[in-house]
Order: sequence, then C-alpha cells, then structure tokens
Amino acid sequence: MSELMLDASSTAVVVIDLQKGIVATPVAPHSADSVVKNCISLVNAARAAGAHVVIVHVGRSADGADGLRPVADETMRMPGALPPDWSDLLPDLGRQPADTVILKRQWGAFYGTDLDLQLRRRGLKTMILCGISTEFGVESTARDAYERGYEQVFAEDAMTGRTAESHATAVTRIFPRMGRIRSTGEIVAALGAKGGSA
Repeated sequence: MSELMLDASSTAVVVIDLQKGIVATPVAPHSADSVVKNCISLVNAARAAGAHVVIVHVGRSADGADGLRPVADETMRMPGALPPDWSDLLPDLGRQPADTVILKRQWGAFYGTDLDLQLRRRGLKTMILCGISTEFGVESTARDAYERGYEQVFAEDAMTGRTAESHATAVTRIFPRMGRIRSTGEIVAALGAKGGSA
C-alpha cells in the first residue's frame, strides 16, 4: 500500500448523509458516534489545509411525491410522514459558509444535483468519501464519481453500513477497484503534508 499524498487545493471531503434521521438508524461495524467523530476530524483537517468540504444530505418533498418507488423485492419505503428534522444536518459538522451543501433525492449524490458542477468549477479532482451508509449513499456516490473520472479515497473508519457484512463487501471488493482505502488518521496526516500530490 503506497503512502497517501494529497494536494488539498484539488481535494474535497464529501460527507454523505450525516443527518438526524439517518444517524439514528442501526449501523455496523462502526458505531454512528465513531463515524461522526471521524468525519468531523476529516472536515476539520480539510478546512485547516484549504481543501473543500461538501456536505450531502437526502430529503424529499412534504408529500413524498419526489421519492423513488421501484417495484422491488425489498422495499426501503418509510411509512408515514418523516419527522420534520429528518434531513437536518448534524450541527456537529460545524457547517461553514464556504462549504457546499448538496440535497439529493436518492442514494447517490450526483444524480439530479449540481455536485459534479460544483467540484469541477473549483478544480477539485480528488474526493475523500465518508458517511452513512457505506453500501448505499457512499457506494452509489463512489460509483458515479468513478465513472466521471474522479480520484477517490475512502475513509474506512469514517463510514459504516447497515450490516458489518455489507460494509465489508464494499470496502474489500468494490472500493479497491475505484480508489484507495485508508484510515481517518492516514487521511488527516496526508492533508497536513505539504507539497503532496493526489
């Protein structure tokens, strides 16, 4: 495994779905609290180094009419109305005016949003991905980023899945084909290094 070197000026930390309604759901193998703590470390390191921060959350209209409704064997539909604060971002992220905030309507952060435009206009070529959940929001975003030619770094201990098995599948079988898997500590250190290259 090669040493991770990052050019902060062309790098974005992309935080997936750290919002009240999702952080409250059961996750594994990492606890939601530890994932939030590691994501905050990444966001703080990014800001200190001059990298960009992108905070993604998912929501739907009050009537739910903009939600996906595929015919599927296992539905992910949520009964009834969502709580009014379901898609609210965690205040712990310390959202700053310079951050890009993306509201998506499905798993992936690219489809139907201006994420690609926001990254490209800022000259951002490398994405550090973290958040909840590994096999849904993170993986869907990563697949789209891969197809658009972005370099990707996956913060394994700053993401977690619905099950330990589904998290492990993404981290050991999918993500290594699209980018580099590193710990929060390794990424924070790389963001602090001077003269690195993505």
